[in-house]
Amino acid sequence: MSRSSKISVAFGGLLIAATWLYLVLVRPTDWESVGGSTEALITLVGYVAGTIALLVGVLPTLPARTIAIIPVALVLNILLGQATGSFVIPLYLDAVGTVLVAALAGPSAGLATGALSSVVWALFNPLALPFAAGSALTGWLTGVVIKKGAFKNIFATIISGAVIGLITGAVAAPVAAFVYGGTAGVGTGAVVSLFREMGNSLLASVTWQSFISDPLDKAIVMLIVFVVVKSLPKRTTRALAPQRVPEDVA
Repeated sequence: MSRSSKISVAFGGLLIAATWLYLVLVRPTDWESVGGSTEALITLVGYVAGTIALLVGVLPTLPARTIAIIPVALVLNILLGQATGSFVIPLYLDAVGTVLVAALAGPSAGLATGALSSVVWALFNPLALPFAAGSALTGWLTGVVIKKGAFKNIFATIISGAVIGLITGAVAAPVAAFVYGGTAGVGTGAVVSLFREMGNSLLASVTWQSFISDPLDKAIVMLIVFVVVKSLPKRTTRALAPQRVPEDVA
């Protein structure tokens, strides 16, 4: 990756992180749509600008065939996420496409795909937008651990997914608590309600729910992608890998 691409990716990542921090600190309680309040507009601008910066840095490094996979990954995320969210199961399954791109094209591509997924999803369901930071982090972390050998066997795959779930769950919990009152999904909302009835605070209830749901969810997602990637011919995975560019190229 060239120096300019690295700068663009770093800037995009920092902007997305800053937008997440803004959400956590401001704690908007009147979120109805991406244009429904000043907080929503700031969130939209922050996440969209960060996503654009990520894409500017990442896309030039990817082969055309890999870029063509990204829209498919987005559709997969949205369809699985919408379907799973409507059932009374405390899972999401909205990161399969993101993790697939991360596995094939690396952490930066996963980072960009995760952020883009939430931004595109928000066009149909505004509830998805505040979780863009968690989606982006999922793409980056899975890309890193897969690059380090998480796919060497099923056990490593599941453990890596569970650990990533703990991290991303901690990132998503404040957003779910402060923006949606912990009821962003049917199944996850039921778990939050259960912890609330046990006397826990809202944030504690959402955090406990995240620490239950997210490790299981990410372990399942990693396992799905593991099976898919291992079934692909090696020449295909090599063809989808990012193009190598000398680091001193501007």
